[in-house]
Amino acid sequence: MFACLEMIVLFLAVNIYDFVAAQDPSCCHHARDLSPCREACDQLAATKSESRLKHLLQRLPSYCPESMGELWVCINSSLPGASKKSDGWVGLGCCELAILVECRRECKSASSKSDISKICRKEYETALYNCINRNEMGSVCCSYAGRHTNCREYCQAIFRTDSSPSPSQIKAVESYCASISPQLLRCVDNYTQSYPMTNPIDSLYCCDRAETPSCQAACRRILMTMTTENEIVDGLIEGCKTQPLPQDPLWQCFLEIPKSGNPGVSVNTSPSTGLDGAKLHCCSKANTTICRDLCNKLYSSSWGSTQSWLEFDRLCEYNTVEASMLTCLADVREPCQLGCKDLSYCTNFNNRPTELFRSCNVQSDQGARNDMKLWEKGSIKMRLMSIPVLDIRKCKPEMWKAVACSLQIKPCHSKSRGSVICRSDCIFMLENCGDHSKFPEGQTPETICDLLSPTDDIEYCIPLERYLSPSTLGNIVEEVIHPCNPNPCPSNQLCEVNRKGCQPGQDCLPYFCVQGCKLGEASEFLVHQGALIQVPSSKGEAGCYKVCTCSQSGRLENCMEMPCVDMQKTCIVGGQRKSHGTSFKVDCNVCSCFAGKLICSTRQCLNEYSSEVDRRIFTGLPCNCPDQFVPVCGQNGRTYPSACIARCVGFLDHQFEFGSCLSKDPCTPNPCSKTQRCIPKRKVCLSSIADYACNQYDCVSRPANCDSVPVDSVCDTEGAEHPNLCVLYQRGKIFAYTGQCQDACKLDKPVCGQNGETYNTVCAAYSDRVAVDYHGQCSAVGVVSDYSSHTDCTNVICPPLSATGCKPVTPPGACCPLCAGMLRILWNKEQLDAFAKLNHRQPVTVHDILQTLRLHISVPQCDIFGFLSIESEVVILIVPVDQQPTSLQIEACNKEAEKIDSLINFGSPTLVSHVPLSALTASQVQVSSKTSSGNINRMPLCFALFLSLLLTVATLF
Repeated sequence: MFACLEMIVLFLAVNIYDFVAAQDPSCCHHARDLSPCREACDQLAATKSESRLKHLLQRLPSYCPESMGELWVCINSSLPGASKKSDGWVGLGCCELAILVECRRECKSASSKSDISKICRKEYETALYNCINRNEMGSVCCSYAGRHTNCREYCQAIFRTDSSPSPSQIKAVESYCASISPQLLRCVDNYTQSYPMTNPIDSLYCCDRAETPSCQAACRRILMTMTTENEIVDGLIEGCKTQPLPQDPLWQCFLEIPKSGNPGVSVNTSPSTGLDGAKLHCCSKANTTICRDLCNKLYSSSWGSTQSWLEFDRLCEYNTVEASMLTCLADVREPCQLGCKDLSYCTNFNNRPTELFRSCNVQSDQGARNDMKLWEKGSIKMRLMSIPVLDIRKCKPEMWKAVACSLQIKPCHSKSRGSVICRSDCIFMLENCGDHSKFPEGQTPETICDLLSPTDDIEYCIPLERYLSPSTLGNIVEEVIHPCNPNPCPSNQLCEVNRKGCQPGQDCLPYFCVQGCKLGEASEFLVHQGALIQVPSSKGEAGCYKVCTCSQSGRLENCMEMPCVDMQKTCIVGGQRKSHGTSFKVDCNVCSCFAGKLICSTRQCLNEYSSEVDRRIFTGLPCNCPDQFVPVCGQNGRTYPSACIARCVGFLDHQFEFGSCLSKDPCTPNPCSKTQRCIPKRKVCLSSIADYACNQYDCVSRPANCDSVPVDSVCDTEGAEHPNLCVLYQRGKIFAYTGQCQDACKLDKPVCGQNGETYNTVCAAYSDRVAVDYHGQCSAVGVVSDYSSHTDCTNVICPPLSATGCKPVTPPGACCPLCAGMLRILWNKEQLDAFAKLNHRQPVTVHDILQTLRLHISVPQCDIFGFLSIESEVVILIVPVDQQPTSLQIEACNKEAEKIDSLINFGSPTLVSHVPLSALTASQVQVSSKTSSGNINRMPLCFALFLSLLLTVATLF
């Protein structure tokens, strides 16, 4: 990843020949150890032609890397009117990897690595310095290629990312550069020898770039069958009848050569993601055209110039009009995470497991310490101004320390996620400690704080009082842990909470480190292997996306274009125009506008104009259906309480049948061919059933080769465990539930799930990621409206709450309350249909949503359950997993629910980058409030059975 070195030479008012005559040729002695650079420099000094000089100046950066600082300082100082720094030093493209804001700014305005060393500490900014060092080494190595374009481009591909170079890339450098520069080969070898080589099979997707079907087929066969590098390259040359030239699409992909083929541009990235696909999501949130264009320029296929960064900082970085875009960028760079601990300076911020922070880490802790040392000199440097102050070592030092720590650790709130000090605190500190004699004319503590801290709403500002003393939680803080905050994994791996626990007698960690893919060369945002990821399209148009797969190579591959979303289309509601992405209420229904289409829940409403008769017969169920429980099974795999409700949500009579879905045998009659075995596979589909069949079964070939089927433990009705469904049915057993067999589920004890489906055991319900409503067969549909006095749940015996002092939530359609955080989410079916089309016509299911959202639950003391409601919303429950949860654990689950609700409603790239979560358009959150700040009093309960199983049966999934 090299920055393009362009000389911006201003020859105005100075005769070009005078410049050449005056130039000191001794500049070139700085290039004595690099012959191609020395040669180009000597040509520059000797030329007498204006056009030739201009050409040589433009070409010089290709031979003389920015790391040759003395040479460039000498040359730049010889150019009248020229910029005193090259516009694209090798560190420019790395600056976004800096953790501290001050370091990022210094990096963007620097001209060399030495310029940033005072602000950017090597021990904290490892990603930044690794990137700069890699670029510097690449600049030196590839400069040995001289004017040999192909050699230089193959060399640059080695250094473009921090991923492992492939054998083919190294082979290409050896083939094209061996006769040109042995020094280049030695230089590249020194860099690559510490990297493990990637598997050529990871490049299978490149075969699709071949121009002929015969070459595509030969490419796949060669990569899957041949083992040595020589065999593969020679096989591709013979099979495709082509030489490995940089301009060939197949070789461009296979050897990772930039499409531009422009030797003067050395910063490139995979065309699938841009430099930072996550931040590119944020550019569409800009409210002004100039900020949107600058944002796209900075995070797409090139880093733009230093001028672009400076313009973005000046026009956009602190522009309140661009709050949505800036908050989005902050979410990507430093997402809000629960918990803060292990700080040595900002110790008052420790042990707060249910508060959100952006940057609870060692680097920020040290940054706060450094800020205090700077402020002790009498000036508080803020983003908009410098404030003269008295000696803060004596004047409210603890409050100033709280300010420094707050600005670095960045407490955030799910509703605003801003990081400013509350206005009253700001005024108090400046009135007492401000050096009023040095205030700018006309400025007072009030006027200054109006700019810096305009509000006292604690949802939008940070109250210092909270952090002036240590946390009161003390020893109970371990009731809630955050194993992935701070991230204990290497930079190329994601941290995933270990919900399976440890086997008896085994030691294990509360987290897993799993391989992931970066969303672009300069992105620190990673996604899981195998995940489908949505990134902005290379078209650069707002609303255009592509869906890629995170491959085993650690790259996003097999990208396919999505239909563009017209973000300019609006919705007309009640005579008012609603813009794309907004959510609002129409009567009692929650709606959102998506590209001109109105998406609403289907709640039955009462209003002030409703008659007494309407109020008397009002049931609250969709279409005011009677609250009778006569279940029917829809073709989407969801059981509805009655045919009336099924019709109300859009099913025709031939699209549902009486009886619950679990009571149906999807393999009778056998839908598979004679050579296949039918295996039931239950699901609730969200994609259009008219276009994507929601089959409740899989067809497996006979005799089934179960050895090739991945291990995914299942339990049969006899309590015996099998490695997967294939083996279970091969042995002639009946499927009970997914996961390891549990002793508590050996006896059939039916339970009613919150989705109105009867399961044979608690384990079967959890296998479906459905929480239990009550014990026994389902017999009623619960209230879904606050205005309804009708309920069919009067005869249902609800289990006691898991904790007293909890104001519970009741999921729509369920009978029984529980202590949990609940989300009711709207979703866009057209988006899900588009995803299904790209994913081999496999419909998107509720289980897909739950499994992906589960990755965002960072507290192992909470887990996620959910179902499709009878009002066409996806209902998500974040539930404490302990048998008798404490107040702290209930609050943690509430915060997790609020966090996800915020990510959905703000369209944060940390969430919407994941397919299918990008189709979630609006969310409402309801949490279980508590009455005490300590441990909640607990009570024995029969409900403890399924709650206590949660930690154990997590292995089911």
